[in-house]
Amino acid sequence: MAHMPQGDTIAAIATAQGTGAVGIVRLSGPKARDLAQSLFRSARAGFAGLKPYRLHHGHLLDASGRTLDEVLAAFMPGPRSFTGEDVAELHCHGGPAVLRAVLDELLALGARLALPGEFSFRAFRNGRLDLAQAEAIAETIAAPSRAALHLAQMKLSGALSARIAALRQGLESLRAHMSLAVDFPDEEVDCLPPERLRQGVVAAAEDLAELLHGVERARAWREGALAVLAGRVNAGKSSLLNALAGRNRALVSAAPGTTRDYIEEHIELSGLPVRLVDTAGLRAQDAGGIDPVEAAGQELARDFMGRAEAVLYVLDASRQPHVEDREALGALEPRRTLAVLNKCDLAGPEQKAASAEHEALLEALGLERVRVSARTGQGLETLCQRLRPLLAAAEPDPDALAPNARQAQAIALARQELLALADDQDTGLPYDILSVRLDAACRHLAELTGDIAPDEVLEAVFSRFCIGK
Repeated sequence: MAHMPQGDTIAAIATAQGTGAVGIVRLSGPKARDLAQSLFRSARAGFAGLKPYRLHHGHLLDASGRTLDEVLAAFMPGPRSFTGEDVAELHCHGGPAVLRAVLDELLALGARLALPGEFSFRAFRNGRLDLAQAEAIAETIAAPSRAALHLAQMKLSGALSARIAALRQGLESLRAHMSLAVDFPDEEVDCLPPERLRQGVVAAAEDLAELLHGVERARAWREGALAVLAGRVNAGKSSLLNALAGRNRALVSAAPGTTRDYIEEHIELSGLPVRLVDTAGLRAQDAGGIDPVEAAGQELARDFMGRAEAVLYVLDASRQPHVEDREALGALEPRRTLAVLNKCDLAGPEQKAASAEHEALLEALGLERVRVSARTGQGLETLCQRLRPLLAAAEPDPDALAPNARQAQAIALARQELLALADDQDTGLPYDILSVRLDAACRHLAELTGDIAPDEVLEAVFSRFCIGK
């Protein structure tokens, strides 16, 4: 990242915005210890400066000698620090005014305000972590669940980087043998037989395909498994969303077509993050009162139903089954559908008869069902218990490697080059032409870990970081 200066000392507030018990101001660079000591006054007699890897108790004073805060100060000399440079941290009370005042004093003494992601970029530049590990830091911070945190920590430990390094090493060995065969075609050297080249290329492509499978498997832990509330208008979908979310997230009205777009709410079921989506109610397009906006909302609802890991099809159990419900339910896959018989708190003779007819319909279709009342909360716990197994298919192996979107793109491009190389080999192309494909595959894998990384790639990665990281 050409716009990031090198060799100076940077400073930033490293903890999240807002108030808290503790807030940290971090420095990195050659003057980190000197700048921290310029403000720090130890509470201990005979203080001889900040010693490495110790916490020192004292106070911070501004330029006029007034106390800013009572703090703990720490110093970590490079290269055994996060950034690989000298790093100092001032652990203050977590009020925004305190932290801003300390930062202002450091900037006045000559520190530069860090750019977003600059601390992590310096760690990358100084070889403390590679690009995949740097991205894992951001994924750790943003992890929405414990499982997603584990996936991020797997990458931060270097597991993905080690897997890619092993693949690259194998491909580089093939490339070296190909070069030998090209440079010394008539010499008695250990050249590369075509069948061995093909075996190596196909095996590497299969390994890359396995890594790509982890992208989709991990999506549920990163973004949440998709569960869609669908059904006819006025079945109680929005009321059910509000009941499951524990707050009034969707507008509820007796007027049909109130929900015209989709509404998304995030909940958690036994550790699995779930994206719960309330969609527009279904009704015949020729029904009166449907405008183009509502019609578009119904199309979007059908799209969500097709993509969801689980469909909660909500039925008004107090009314006779409608022909539209019969058609919609018949088109759904039983393995990912849970019929929700809503309004079961209405127990008059007509309602009981309608409910029994719903039960018979669902039995004939082979669909699981659960009886609830969104209004009273009856049956909601059972609904959650029945929903969770439907989402089990979205769960990845907790120890699987899960590349992010940028990493997946690099893996996919490398795999495409390898598959194209295998096809080119079938046409009889010579090794010097085939080696171009192998070079490209190795280059894409090198971009994944940052061994080769254009400035625009580094900019895209580190600009998403917070300033203090």
